[in-house]
Amino acid sequence: MRIMRLIRVLFISLAALTLLAACRSGGGFAPYLATFDEVGRWSVGDDIYSSGQVRDGVYELLIKNDDVSRWAAAGETFDDGIYTVEATQVEGPLDNGYGMLFRADAKAGNFYLFKISGDGYVWIGRYRGGAEEAPLVGGHWFESKAVRQGLNVTNTLRVIAESGNLIFFVNDQEVGRVTDNTFRRGDIGLFAQTLGFSGVRVAFDNFSVRPLE
Repeated sequence: MRIMRLIRVLFISLAALTLLAACRSGGGFAPYLATFDEVGRWSVGDDIYSSGQVRDGVYELLIKNDDVSRWAAAGETFDDGIYTVEATQVEGPLDNGYGMLFRADAKAGNFYLFKISGDGYVWIGRYRGGAEEAPLVGGHWFESKAVRQGLNVTNTLRVIAESGNLIFFVNDQEVGRVTDNTFRRGDIGLFAQTLGFSGVRVAFDNFSVRPLE
């Protein structure tokens, strides 16, 4: 069984964000796709804890220190939809966490988080005020054969969000579902964290949000 560490969550966005005033409603918005051929509205930056950069057609998030969590946001707003992102760990220890956040309020630090680890675990839950508030599926991290383990392998994370009904997939395999109405709309983002060992580098690509079918 995986032994979890009590981590110090450092919730600091990589750049100041301005959320769009208009919400892209789940019923009829144009599909959104970030291929990371350009920065767009995504937050980027570099400091002693982390680096977030768009280059070579991916968003690369590097966590430099131990026990640090960082995320970068798109500067968009969505509610219902199908959220999908491709994530590839390219460097660092496999005892880590990386994935997507959605329905995020950047200023308040509130969001849903769907993350996996390089050694085959999944965490699905809710953050409030920038700190972990509640796992929503399972007791905490749980092991899943859906996760492709190791370096330089791509995992595709997908969430179907319809009102408070949330269904989570890794590589097209369902890994959890929950009904939770805490957050109804907000930004999307990319997330990575170290769990005791530094140097986790993850490349993200093709973050899409599509209307519900």
